[in-house]
Amino acid sequence: MNNWQIIFVFFWGSISFLSSIKGFIECNKKKNAFGLTPFLNIFGAYVWGDIVIFGIFWTIVSAITLYLNNWILFLLIISVFWAVRSFGETIYWFNQQFSVVKRNPPEKFWFYKYFHNDSVWFILQIIHQCITVISIIFSIYFAHLWLTS
Repeated sequence: MNNWQIIFVFFWGSISFLSSIKGFIECNKKKNAFGLTPFLNIFGAYVWGDIVIFGIFWTIVSAITLYLNNWILFLLIISVFWAVRSFGETIYWFNQQFSVVKRNPPEKFWFYKYFHNDSVWFILQIIHQCITVISIIFSIYFAHLWLTS
């Protein structure tokens, strides 16, 4: 790995670890597991409860990547993660669209100002379908690079 890649992975793991601690405090002490965390979306965490687990996951991934000194493996893990995560989110928002229990009122999403009703749920579903497709393609590409290196 190049120096900038090592630094990037180190910071990715460090921020993940610190975010996991913050997430645990938010969940345990403040009872805020469902509090939104838009600044942690890049790690796959949409609420504080997510980052408790994903923070540990990304810390371990970063440590293994640094130990193996393999940038392509890091990118492969990110792309597979996002394929799985976004597929799950697609299912979640599909179910929310037809559920009588509204756990996520449309008004709490920033793009509600553009989609003024519960259509925000299928917009989220479509966004995650696109992320799933892109992640699968990148996973195939990075797996090829990783296996041929």
